[in-house]
Amino acid sequence: MINEQRIVSKFCEYVQIASPTKSEGEFAKFIGKELESLGLEVYVDKAGEIVGSDTGNIIAKLKGTVEGQTILLSCHMDTVSPGVNIKPVIRDGVIYSDGTTVLGGDNKAGIAAIVEAISVIKENNLSHAGIEIALSIFEEGGLHGAKNMDYSKITAKRIFVLDSGGEPGQIIIQGPAQDKIDVKIIGRPAHAGVAPEEGISAIMVAARAIEEMQLLRIDEDTTANIGVIQGGSVTNIVMPELTIQAEARSLDNDKLDKQSQHMVSCFQKAAEDFGAQVEIDVKRMYGAFKISETNPIVEVVKKACENISLKAFTASSGGGSDTNIFNANGITAINLGIGERKPHTLEEHLYIKDLVTTAELLVEIIKLHRTN
Repeated sequence: MINEQRIVSKFCEYVQIASPTKSEGEFAKFIGKELESLGLEVYVDKAGEIVGSDTGNIIAKLKGTVEGQTILLSCHMDTVSPGVNIKPVIRDGVIYSDGTTVLGGDNKAGIAAIVEAISVIKENNLSHAGIEIALSIFEEGGLHGAKNMDYSKITAKRIFVLDSGGEPGQIIIQGPAQDKIDVKIIGRPAHAGVAPEEGISAIMVAARAIEEMQLLRIDEDTTANIGVIQGGSVTNIVMPELTIQAEARSLDNDKLDKQSQHMVSCFQKAAEDFGAQVEIDVKRMYGAFKISETNPIVEVVKKACENISLKAFTASSGGGSDTNIFNANGITAINLGIGERKPHTLEEHLYIKDLVTTAELLVEIIKLHRTN
């Protein structure tokens, strides 16, 4: 039932409408009208006013034709840079960009699959329970759209997020919490050639702290990284000030607390040793989630995969997504693999067969919710 030519055409059309983070407005207007043409009621919330985007999140609803459990399908509308003037190129059943930009399959492949699934449901007069769609803004860089979504407009208790690079059939049932750690080290300037002993080097404080710090892979659940270090302007002054941006992640909230505190302690101890000052801000960006293998939402996807002869498998993720935020808001959510290959790179690409299979899987999930 999936129209391959149509879904590929739609996807290529979507990625050519630029929607970098905080500038999703043009695409939001386009996709909103498309959803309305399919009979959905479309609402745009006020999240954009809160987070500084030029539109809010889209929440769309399709009234059920039969009794059943309302579900929500979700993607994000923003893409990473460089994501303006995308030119999709198709070679041997694979969609690429022309190599100067990302492709935008993260996350417009999911949006194309949703639109195709709804189109198939409508044109084949397939009975269905209520369907809700949430297309978020500002997902990249902090999940801010989902954090500020108008949840009063959502009635579904199950959310299927279409935003994983795994193959169709993958079910992400566990995702990490993340802490963002911002550090400012304040030393004391001095002439590096005349009286260096009068200074306190911020870079030496940072080096001592990082040397004592456990980083990268901590254990099977936990990672940590120093991502950005900035400081200094000339070579003849002992560096008086330095800023650091770091992060820690874990599938276990308690382990994350422990790792973040370890990193904080390392900075504090090094500053004390050198007589420097340190300012540290630790912010929990999102919490961890874990869905049981036997949860009905997982069982539905497994059954849908079986119906289309697709192998289902569960997995955990090392990255955050809107799935984390939905679960934190009391709505059971899982993330489904849709074949986003090498996202956030100029080599990003998408197999047409994965795009078609994702839409086919969504149709089966929708059909199963007539009775589940």
